[in-house]
Amino acid sequence: MPRKDRRPSRPSARPQTRSHGHQPQRPQSPKRGASPRQASGIWLYGLHAVKAALANPRRKLHRAVLTERAAEEIGAKLLGRVRHETADADAVGKLLPPGAVHQGVALNCEPLPQRDLEEVLGAPARDAAGQPVAGRRRIVLVLDQLSDPHNTGAILRSAAAFGASAVVVQDRHAPPEAGALAKAASGALDSVPYVSVVNIARALDELAKLGFWRIALAGDGEMDFREAVNNAGDVALVLGSEGAGIRRLVREHCDTAAFLPIESAMESLNVSNAAAIALYELRR
Repeated sequence: MPRKDRRPSRPSARPQTRSHGHQPQRPQSPKRGASPRQASGIWLYGLHAVKAALANPRRKLHRAVLTERAAEEIGAKLLGRVRHETADADAVGKLLPPGAVHQGVALNCEPLPQRDLEEVLGAPARDAAGQPVAGRRRIVLVLDQLSDPHNTGAILRSAAAFGASAVVVQDRHAPPEAGALAKAASGALDSVPYVSVVNIARALDELAKLGFWRIALAGDGEMDFREAVNNAGDVALVLGSEGAGIRRLVREHCDTAAFLPIESAMESLNVSNAAAIALYELRR
């Protein structure tokens, strides 16, 4: 009978570490490619988007992770509103979807509280700097099933530049209020009310009751856009999706359909470019 080995088992070798004072904690991050929505809140990224969110008192903030350079760019005053930690750019990127152009900063926060049209439009018209302007035409952009966050973000930027009162989207057919949209909007998501509604046609009826002239912007419109807005007061400008355009029912709830005159062989403009040109004409 073989003799049992009575020698004590040797523990597996482990590298010895020495502590030299307080060691900074490395930010915990989800696996790359995980959804930007976490157990608590959403992740925003990019300097302009994060600075605007930090400056917005309506934002509920949780945590920011950023590089030292980004911290210097944002400044101590804004960062004083949120618990934050510094990390290298790779650690920041691991918190976000692959390919996110984060510029060294990620902010975990809650989506903005939902607002309704009556609340938003009860406020006076404002200029691009956010200052009230008495007697100024109010403009609302209504997006009919635009799904691309980059197009919607670009429209939000133009809406901010030309002092639009709101951007209205349909809740089930619009990009979520998350990192990609906020980055494309470059801060405008926190300055222009982004109103989500269940039914676009009913929202247009509500806008009509509030005194808005409803214009569908379409290549086969009935008149030149400049003619359509010549004597109009407050305007609700309806823009269709990237592929299908404005749906028939939505168009039937508009007062008119208008086109932008294009002196080119091109068939149509990108929806965000068309929005910018129309906004310029409305403010001209």
